[in-house]
Amino acid sequence: MAAPVYRRILLKLSGEALMGAGSHGIDPEVLERFASDIKGLVEAGVQVALVIGGGNIFRGAGLAAKGMDRVTGDHMGMLATVMNALAMQDALERLGTPTRVMSAIRINQVCEDYIRRRAVRHLEKGRVAIFAGGTGNPFFTTDSAASLRAIEIGADLLIKATKVDGIYSADPMTDGDAVFYRRISYDQALREALKVMDTTAIVLCRDHQVPLRVMNVNEPGALMRLIRGEDIGSLVVNGESDD
Repeated sequence: MAAPVYRRILLKLSGEALMGAGSHGIDPEVLERFASDIKGLVEAGVQVALVIGGGNIFRGAGLAAKGMDRVTGDHMGMLATVMNALAMQDALERLGTPTRVMSAIRINQVCEDYIRRRAVRHLEKGRVAIFAGGTGNPFFTTDSAASLRAIEIGADLLIKATKVDGIYSADPMTDGDAVFYRRISYDQALREALKVMDTTAIVLCRDHQVPLRVMNVNEPGALMRLIRGEDIGSLVVNGESDD
């Protein structure tokens, strides 16, 4: 089999991805499948970092829309990401993959504080590093946290896991004329207001030249094929678009 073309990646999973067919919480079978895929990457020699959202438990913006103080809601959302991170850590370590959860908010009775140098050391030792607690600040999404952490650890690629096979000009579920973008620029994503990641996350990636791959992580074997160089999903980079 081909050797991995990436040395270090950051995988961004939404909290909703852990729900499976459910309406909330964590589906143990989905969690185990993700853990198995990540274990395969580590065994192939890839250094893997993770950021997992908390939308399957609490979403700060949604709580704020219903009247809750936004800062309070975002803090609750950060705690939800810690819960998901601990669940993923447990699933990975049951498969024999050493994992460390590092939180941007201090909660060191259950996980480590996020320290960039320590995170890089974990990766170098072959441990999966799961970054929880978002950026540690309200008003910033876990997409922005994923971009920030990818920059800090020097990731070769940021992977955004979705339920569709890449980036479209519109929602392919509701618009039959939606155009699939195999490769686009960050400027095009911003100009067309494509729902790739939030604006802050996109600008961070653009300004620090971090390539972003958007793909359907539910496709069997897709993650490993991507790591070995197959052109899967949509690639967002600086420069001109192919489409």
